[in-house]
Amino acid sequence: MIGIDIGTTSTKTLAYGTDGRIFSEIEKEYPLYSSIPSEKEQNPEEVYSAVIETIRDTVKVLQEQGVEATGAGFSSAMHNIMAVDENGKPLTRLITWADQRSVKETEALKEGNGHDIFMRTGTPIHPMSPLTKLMWYRKNEPALFKQAAKWISIKEFVFYRLFGTYAVDYSVASATGLFHLENLDWDDEALRTAGITKEQLSVPTKTSSIFTGLKEELQQELGLSGETPFVIGASDGVLANVGSGALAPGVVACSIGTSGAVRTVVDKPYVDPKQRIFCYALSEGRWVIGGPINNGGIALRWARDKLFPDLKKLAEQEGKNPYDVLNEIIDSVAPASDGLIFLPYLIGERAPFWNSDTKGMFFGLTLHHGREHMLRSVMEGVMMQMYSVVIALMEAGVEPVQFRAGGGFARSQTWKQMMADMFETEIVIPESHQGSCYGAAWMAMDALGIVDSLDSIEQTISIDEKQYPVNENVTAYRDIKPIFLRMARDLQDEFKAISDVQRSHAEGKRRLSADNEEEIL
Repeated sequence: MIGIDIGTTSTKTLAYGTDGRIFSEIEKEYPLYSSIPSEKEQNPEEVYSAVIETIRDTVKVLQEQGVEATGAGFSSAMHNIMAVDENGKPLTRLITWADQRSVKETEALKEGNGHDIFMRTGTPIHPMSPLTKLMWYRKNEPALFKQAAKWISIKEFVFYRLFGTYAVDYSVASATGLFHLENLDWDDEALRTAGITKEQLSVPTKTSSIFTGLKEELQQELGLSGETPFVIGASDGVLANVGSGALAPGVVACSIGTSGAVRTVVDKPYVDPKQRIFCYALSEGRWVIGGPINNGGIALRWARDKLFPDLKKLAEQEGKNPYDVLNEIIDSVAPASDGLIFLPYLIGERAPFWNSDTKGMFFGLTLHHGREHMLRSVMEGVMMQMYSVVIALMEAGVEPVQFRAGGGFARSQTWKQMMADMFETEIVIPESHQGSCYGAAWMAMDALGIVDSLDSIEQTISIDEKQYPVNENVTAYRDIKPIFLRMARDLQDEFKAISDVQRSHAEGKRRLSADNEEEIL
């Protein structure tokens, strides 16, 4: 079974057996366009080409091994949106989750009917949401907004190209801010707020829905027959839980890559009145609640580059991997960084605050602290932010029985030990099967009756290792966690104030630059 994960920076396509064996693994990257800092866009044609190329090349590899492609399942990034005309031709680039252009619309929605919409849709009111992006287009691009025949996500664009029909799975739909979780249909008030109609959106369908009738010209290009079943699948976040085997009650999946996320599966929709966590559809009787954080590995990379620009040279001199040297530096500092705390909000933050104005900060600096303390405190700040999402889940009634860790950070012993110490519990690291891809393939196997159930995926996932907390470290973190959590909560007004100052100064620099240019001309 082929699993396709249409991500923000690349498309990964893998082929799996029912035992979890990987027959093929192919990845195709594409650029992220940003003409101004707040915009994060992609060319949908480049993404579509990556999907086609990776499927085609995967089928070729399978054929060379004498293995048949039984079908395909799809995963895709959430919160992206684009406009197409009546012929399905793109009118805009694909606006990704990271795009921040709709900050003002988000603030207006929070002050208006945003809470009511959130309580029905489960999508936090934030610039990532397609709802606020539609509000932005309605205000700033009225001609284009009126011209748009459909507003769709990248997976919908791909499926339209493959089958000539507009369909959106419940999972991707539930991450738009436009989808009523209980009714499993578009929310009327959210549509009115966005200024669009149901006819401008795709038809919502189950994540297990099967599509056949691949267009004839694509059959030859992909090496697949028209009867090959394509299962529409779900979004990457919820499928990552499937791919890691985190489906049972109380099993919490935690991942840190560039960003991070904490998620668990529940049996019915749950929407947090405090708007700290999301609720997205997975499959019938399964919903995923949790929260993403913006600042994961990207914060550590910032600290590495700014505090240790000589790291690469130092590693070369010692004949070591730069990341091994980085971990050695971090491990040279005691847990809790001698009382130095870092708020890791370098690019705003999502869960549990959903505030794009949050800012990074070192707190507790003394003459004793060096850059090695700052480096470790950055890593600890990321982990404490993850822990704050766990707290929100527990307050929502989740009783964690196991934490499963994945993502790039699971390759670092330092990261894993820090999580065990911070969370004060055993951390399980399952064997990697490329999470969302494997989840998409297994969901397709389940939909096609090839496997017994979605839950049976756990039988194919072995546990690579377990990380246990160290009592001394646990005690050190207990001293600083409450301080971190209070600061993060109580400084929200100050974050807004300094953001206003930064925006004002940036605007002043732009005006000065424009005046100087005019004078030169």
